[in-house]
Amino acid sequence: MTRLAHLRAHLRALALAVVLGTTAGAQRAPGVEIALPTATRLTAEGPLVKARGVLTDARMRELLASGFPARLAFRVELWSSEPWVDELHRTAEWEVDVRWRGVDQKYLVTQIVGGRSLSLGAFSRIEDAESAVERPLRVPMEAPRSRRRFYYQASLEVRTLSVSDLDEVNAWLRGELQPAVRGQRNPGTALSRGVRSLTTRLLGGERREYGARTATFRAPR
Repeated sequence: MTRLAHLRAHLRALALAVVLGTTAGAQRAPGVEIALPTATRLTAEGPLVKARGVLTDARMRELLASGFPARLAFRVELWSSEPWVDELHRTAEWEVDVRWRGVDQKYLVTQIVGGRSLSLGAFSRIEDAESAVERPLRVPMEAPRSRRRFYYQASLEVRTLSVSDLDEVNAWLRGELQPAVRGQRNPGTALSRGVRSLTTRLLGGERREYGARTATFRAPR
């Protein structure tokens, strides 16, 4: 192979790697997906919903490994498409909790529906926990037989800092900083330790939202 031919082959391989890398990155872009059942099943079963790539982000994985639990809150709505204002007909909500338990060296994945918890497994690798999180769920929300046109809308909120976490930070501030300010403790030590602790906690203050919707459809009568 001549030097020029070798260079061309190298450039083609490089271009292919860039394209494949871009495609893979696009496929793993975080979000939520929702898909309609087949046309003949529109009044027999609801849409298929799944998360996509929400634990792939390096920052999210770092937060999980640092002990910050992630809670994925799903919401699916059935709307009718009206001439002036669309009308909401039905809703469904559930959550998926992901947390690292250092004692067992496992990622615990739990689904919460209607206040009831269902374990989706305990995993040593974050990739396996992510696969459990991304299992598609068939939502029991069938479209009614009607002349109207409908569509489904899905939203996903990912949180890594809850209201109870903020309450703990406030309680810590009251208990840790006030004695130092009154001179009962070393202010420098308390403040430096407090800043580190508070910064670490607030780094987990992630809140991300994703959304998707189906095309409009008419359920067969």
